[in-house]
Amino acid sequence: MQLADSSMEKRVIGKLSWRLLPILVAGYLIAIIDRANIGIAALTMNADIGLTAATFGLAAGMFFIPYILLELPSNLALEKVGARWWIARIMFTWGLISGAHMFVWNDNSLYVMRALLGAAEAGFFPGIVFYLTLWFPAAWRGRIVSSFMASIPVALIIGTPISSMLLEMHGLLGLKGWQWMFLLEAIPAIVLAFVVLFYLPNRPEDATFLAADEKRWLLDRLAAERSQLPPRKHSNLLKMLFSPRVLLFCLAYYGLTNLNGAISTFLPLIISETGLSHIQTGFVTIIPYVFGLAGILLLGKLSDRPGSRLLANYLALFISMFGLLGAGYFSEPIVRMVFLCGAAFGFFGAMPVFWSLPSQFLSASVAAGGIAMINSLGNLSSVINPWIIGMIRDKTGSYNTGFYWLAAMALLSVVTLTLIFRLWKSGPHSENQNAKKTHFRNGKGVVR
Repeated sequence: MQLADSSMEKRVIGKLSWRLLPILVAGYLIAIIDRANIGIAALTMNADIGLTAATFGLAAGMFFIPYILLELPSNLALEKVGARWWIARIMFTWGLISGAHMFVWNDNSLYVMRALLGAAEAGFFPGIVFYLTLWFPAAWRGRIVSSFMASIPVALIIGTPISSMLLEMHGLLGLKGWQWMFLLEAIPAIVLAFVVLFYLPNRPEDATFLAADEKRWLLDRLAAERSQLPPRKHSNLLKMLFSPRVLLFCLAYYGLTNLNGAISTFLPLIISETGLSHIQTGFVTIIPYVFGLAGILLLGKLSDRPGSRLLANYLALFISMFGLLGAGYFSEPIVRMVFLCGAAFGFFGAMPVFWSLPSQFLSASVAAGGIAMINSLGNLSSVINPWIIGMIRDKTGSYNTGFYWLAAMALLSVVTLTLIFRLWKSGPHSENQNAKKTHFRNGKGVVR
């Protein structure tokens, strides 16, 4: 019987992975390129429209203000109208606005355009995380989320050199290189929006690609997992969203998410200071992202071992912290690059293993809102820290102190996660103390 169940599980997970992940990965890959290409555009755009490092950092952070404010409403709307329609809407609108970046002419116009892009993309990432929880059993979510989030470094590996080469179109038809970059890199999002609309099923009940027995097995497995979560009423939604545990996860994510965003925003500018050309900068910039991809895959696999989820988070954050400290201390370009590669391995690897944690204690009735709340409040760091790092660069003439600041953010995540797991294991706030203790010990989700 166990062999039959194992065979069924592998068959169903295989079908889900091949049917759902390619389109989700492609969408997130495009989203990351359209969000991060401002770092390459800055190589020429900053001088063209008169941006300092601080105003550029502020512009990069402006993306996250409406992104944060609209994240929760957007994720709840996704749950109401269905993933297919809402994800397609997000992709279509962000594609249009991303392309419209070609029309910016000064710092204020860039602020507005980045804010509009954030409003358009709000809800996409947590919506996908929530969508995956509707399809994949808990024991597989670490690996599945890792596969999905591998889109981040892959997008940067692919998009960074392409963006830098598009800068060389400067002067064609009277447009600057960064204008061509924004225009051409917006097209895939608009095209994929229509693919999502006609290809992505909303829920397992709609999975025509599964045989009847496969669908029944999946629905029974997911229902069994949901039944083991502490029951919560819809009337407790706000209480749950603002509970100490959710807010602590927000703080942990605050420290973690700025590591990726701040480095990705400024890395091309940091590398260009060595005197490389735009195209050389684009290709050298991808080196840390290759290590980041390795971090996602290796640490995601580690996190799915029984009892290893917290270990994987700690390992990722400590590697990131020491890499950032080394990058700030050493100014020799090759040595600094080595430490940046280590930091990238850690902070990219930390993202998926972190997101395997919140869903372990959120009931189905608040999962969409809880994930969105953590993502929204945590992303406040992406508003504040690029501006801080830009100011540090303007005042000191280097990014060294900025690296130390980011290392402190990694330490903040370590401390906060330690507090969370102490409360989870033995805290008085648990609604189901024994279940949470068992949950903490096996480190896996609600079904081992």
